[in-house]
Amino acid sequence: MTRTQIEAIVAANAAAVDLAIAAEHKPGVVAFFALAADMAQLVGGLALGPEDESGSVFAPVSPQEAP
Repeated sequence: MTRTQIEAIVAANAAAVDLAIAAEHKPGVVAFFALAADMAQLVGGLALGPEDESGSVFAPVSPQEAP
């Protein structure tokens, strides 16, 4: 993704949730989004097998039952 694309996504996402990003925070938000996009590409490129799947059944545990 280019910096222009990332800035556009950040602006669109902020607008979608009515979030004002202060001018002094925008460079950090854009830098973090770029980092997250890079990490997503790394993770997305990994080959996963059946053993990498999460369990098929979720059984919640109450705080009293937790180890």
